[in-house]
Amino acid sequence: MEFSRSKKLEELISKENNHLIKIITGLRRCGKSYLLDHIFKGYLLEKGVQKDRIIEFAFDFGDDIDKLDPFYPEEETRVHVKGTKTDYVINAKKFRAFIKSKTSEDGQYYLLLDEVQKLENFAETLNGFLRYDHLDVYVTGSNSKFLSSDIATEFRGRGDVISLQPLSFKEIYETVGGDKRDLLEDYLRYGGLPLCVLADGIQNKESYLSQAYETIYEKDILDRTKIKNTAEFRELAEIVSSSVGALTNPKKIADTFLSKESSAIRVTTIQRYLRFLEDAFIIKSAKRYNVKGRKYIGSPCKYYFGDLGVRNAVIGFRQFEKTHLMENLLYNELLNRGYNVDVGMVEKNVPNQTGSYSKKNFEVDFVANKGSERVYIQSAYSIEDDAKKFQEERSLKEIGDSFKKIIVVYGSMKPYYDTNGFLIIGLIDFLLDENSMKY
Repeated sequence: MEFSRSKKLEELISKENNHLIKIITGLRRCGKSYLLDHIFKGYLLEKGVQKDRIIEFAFDFGDDIDKLDPFYPEEETRVHVKGTKTDYVINAKKFRAFIKSKTSEDGQYYLLLDEVQKLENFAETLNGFLRYDHLDVYVTGSNSKFLSSDIATEFRGRGDVISLQPLSFKEIYETVGGDKRDLLEDYLRYGGLPLCVLADGIQNKESYLSQAYETIYEKDILDRTKIKNTAEFRELAEIVSSSVGALTNPKKIADTFLSKESSAIRVTTIQRYLRFLEDAFIIKSAKRYNVKGRKYIGSPCKYYFGDLGVRNAVIGFRQFEKTHLMENLLYNELLNRGYNVDVGMVEKNVPNQTGSYSKKNFEVDFVANKGSERVYIQSAYSIEDDAKKFQEERSLKEIGDSFKKIIVVYGSMKPYYDTNGFLIIGLIDFLLDENSMKY
């Protein structure tokens, strides 16, 4: 069973031969290597590129590394990393010689390089390849530099980042099929990591996610950041998992530590831990934006998980609040559609009992921007209750501009416009139709 990842394939195709290094980055186990080595390679072969014009190399695969041994035999293929006992990188001189032996200047070659952080001086080496017009370079990586939005700076402006997320609901449904409501329940609980989606049964899915978090995500962060108080870090991850969709900041989290664990933790330490989680694409922060004031508010913000299954694994699948998980899902979906996403706030002076006025804030779940397009979105589990419908609509009414305003309701509901001009649509319909924001 293969997930097409058609949108990301189209993005890669659009960047062919743009004289930049194409860098596929994102959460570990979300399918970066598969996108490059199977899907994109398959596209190249289908359009007629000869196999010998596609050079694949995985820097964590022994058979590939052994191919470098004949080059500069007097030098080691694996170069030990100073300050570590077991880490190594691949000799850059040998790798350059290997690429030179496989290419000539009489045609186009595609370099598909996996786990390229294991290459010695990888940024300088790959930047050097850009001097040759016959080489088109594509890479993936998994260390702290690649698991970060700052990876482009490593290539001194010569990198073009393609951000890959776990499978979307639409990608899974188009491949797996089945009952849409059941699939949505599974997606909210187990997320979109490809191997988890393909796992059979509840036990196997939960086991996969729990092991992946403990042995890959958490271990990777602890190993490379040298966190001493691992229990403290784990507790922070659980607190963030429990407060998905809630406004928070490091000070609030510190207060939670004090009340929950009866232990103090520095705000600066919390800031570091949150940054580590963000760099690994485990969580993402959404800034708060004053819609009428047209400015960002420094604090608080909201944190969402890059994959819902990972979020649920962090807290042992104990808290399954559909309202918060639905909000997280919508946030990820908007990112997947290419929007920049903030959480909105509308400030208004309202009269109080004394006859004077006081400021009141109305929350808008998402302010989604793409170029000149802006859309306001409310995530509402249900609007059957008049009070709930009034609450969701009031925030949108207070905005006062002409940009589109949407209320997404859990389940399936064909889109329609209410008397306020707001688009009402079911979550399933929203997710399965990429043009759902354009009705």
